[in-house]
Amino acid sequence: MHPLPYWRLSGYYFFYFAFIGAFSPYFGLYLKSLNFSAWDIGLLMSQMQLMRLFGPNLWGWLADHFGHRLAIIRLAGCIGLAGFTAFFWLDKLPGMLAAMAVLAFFWSAALPLVETLTFDHLCDDGSRYSRIRLWGSVGFIVAVMATGSLLDVAPPVGVLWVCWTILLGILAYALTLPEAPPVDHACGGQPIGDILRQPKVMALMAACFTMSAAHGAFYVFYSIHLDAHGYSKTGVGLLWSLGVVAEIVVFVFMARLAKRYSLRGILLACFAAAVLRFLLMGWGVESVAIMVVVQLLHGLTFGAYHASAIAAVNQWFPGKVQGRGQALYSSLSFGAGGLLGALISGRTWDWLGSGWTFTLGSLFALVGWLLIWGWVRDEPGARAAERVKKPDPVQ
Repeated sequence: MHPLPYWRLSGYYFFYFAFIGAFSPYFGLYLKSLNFSAWDIGLLMSQMQLMRLFGPNLWGWLADHFGHRLAIIRLAGCIGLAGFTAFFWLDKLPGMLAAMAVLAFFWSAALPLVETLTFDHLCDDGSRYSRIRLWGSVGFIVAVMATGSLLDVAPPVGVLWVCWTILLGILAYALTLPEAPPVDHACGGQPIGDILRQPKVMALMAACFTMSAAHGAFYVFYSIHLDAHGYSKTGVGLLWSLGVVAEIVVFVFMARLAKRYSLRGILLACFAAAVLRFLLMGWGVESVAIMVVVQLLHGLTFGAYHASAIAAVNQWFPGKVQGRGQALYSSLSFGAGGLLGALISGRTWDWLGSGWTFTLGSLFALVGWLLIWGWVRDEPGARAAERVKKPDPVQ
């Protein structure tokens, strides 16, 4: 068995999600300081989801057909950093849209390929994925706390310097990642169209779409929502960090949970938690205690949900279609679903208000729960952990 490059993989996840920790909560506040409207902010932030619609599919197809996935990961890190650098000189909508599109197109290419690289390094021990992925959550916490504290004493432009430095770290770790030896899959030759026509696959992909749509307003407007109700930047950072602490706890215990509960049971709990979470987020913002509960639920609505969904995709799309499977998951959920959620929230934020905007997110989560309940079934006697292993890792 080849040695697992644990710290190099973990370091990449640390910086990748540290970027999200600095960018998602605070870049919207930076845009607000430039006097962009809610619609403009939603449009700009939605570029991250828009490019994930087709970017990962293109890069996944190239990696599956021609190999060289490490070269693509490194190219993505290099051009993503260059694209973000343009923000230091831009302050008008057209130019910022172009720069955001370049950043998002290349930044979105990397993670699905790194996910498949990680599972290939794990071989038949896919349950250890959560122990590597949790370092991404640690990176998120460090970034969100440090950036929030910085912005309490520095102007909003400080977020640009933080994000640029983190993107440099992503590139540095991308250059250190080693390729994994090839993994044989018994059903690796199955056409991707046949896989996509399976009811459980269609239902899971559709449910992932609705879960990301449910999070659209959260990722674009949650910090603005808290800021408008008197929370300090440090307080905003603490609440974001609390959510990721809950996520880390779930990642640590995910292998144990997967042995005890079925995939279907875990996913149903995650979607039910999302229904409650976004209702509380919209209508309970005046209460710090309710916001604490809201962020603790992130452990289910992202941590357990993502770990389960990505393991299922990793099993259901084996062998030569694995890269495209992860790309489809990223594109349909974080891409299409996130884009729809961001655009809808950008339109409804001023029109319907924050409460009803987050309520729409709750309705998206309810649709996802119904999809899982109706079409994702467990094999008799199987537990989620049994599906996280290769060559048959599932969900």
